[in-house]
Amino acid sequence: AAGMRKQSARTAALVLCILSYLLVGAAVFDALESEAERGRRRLLAQKRGEFRRKYGFSADDYRELERLALQAEPHRAGRQWKFAGSFYFAITVITTIGYGHAAPGTDSGKVFCMFYALLGIPLTLVTFQSLGERLNALVRRLLLAAKRCLGLRRPRVSAQNMVVAGLLVCTVTLALGAAAFAHFEGWTFFHAYYYCFITLTTIGFGDFVALQSDEALQRKPPYVAFSFLYILLGLTVIGAFLNLVVLRFLAAEVPERAARRASLRRPGAPDSRVRLGCLRPLETWARDNPGFSPPTSPEAVTRPCTADRPPARRMSI
Repeated sequence: AAGMRKQSARTAALVLCILSYLLVGAAVFDALESEAERGRRRLLAQKRGEFRRKYGFSADDYRELERLALQAEPHRAGRQWKFAGSFYFAITVITTIGYGHAAPGTDSGKVFCMFYALLGIPLTLVTFQSLGERLNALVRRLLLAAKRCLGLRRPRVSAQNMVVAGLLVCTVTLALGAAAFAHFEGWTFFHAYYYCFITLTTIGFGDFVALQSDEALQRKPPYVAFSFLYILLGLTVIGAFLNLVVLRFLAAEVPERAARRASLRRPGAPDSRVRLGCLRPLETWARDNPGFSPPTSPEAVTRPCTADRPPARRMSI
């Protein structure tokens, strides 16, 4: 009961933390963006009035012109629903990026999109989870090899080492992508970095979207292939790092839960657990030797503790 109360209190604290975080974010965005938004609205109204006076447009004519301009904007990328554009759209669906740069225009396309996402999103999550685990294992091996090359006698890779390495890999991935997209799209490095971050975290605002100018989808196949590959590999890297951080956070609960389960054992019941003193040498040896596999049979596990037992009395005849 005490453990359940503690878990409920922790959940309530996390909910309050999220709500507080949202309130702080809303206040900061309000302070940063609200005044700039008012300035843009005033400038737009001024330009609209000048344009209407210059060409004698009525209000309805101007609204129709705006509607046509908005409809024409996506077509600057070329044909959005040929294979390359459709592949781009499919990536944004199953990865939940959802830029909004393209959307199905037919009812049958909308129905297929819903069923496609229903199966594709879980499949993508599982795939990136598996790829992230493999990537973290590769980074661990590389760090271990690097420590051995430095001459450490008992090298081991801690969780802190993995988090720092993951953060470094994420930063390099974002920086390389920002440099490439700044070159191909003509963006500033900051805006390209912002685009990469918003894309690889699957936020996908859609204010910056690659491959949306000069009919790039049909005219620049190498750049299209690079963009698709970067998104998929970048999502793997960012997903691996986020999984690492989340698992590091959850790992703190494991000893607590184990202790709670042990405390719920029935008084007087035979203790089938292996004593901590017996396991500690095995744990230390496995930690310092990543290739070591502890024995799995009960006899092998309990054998190191036999030295602690009093010797059996020899019977004499």
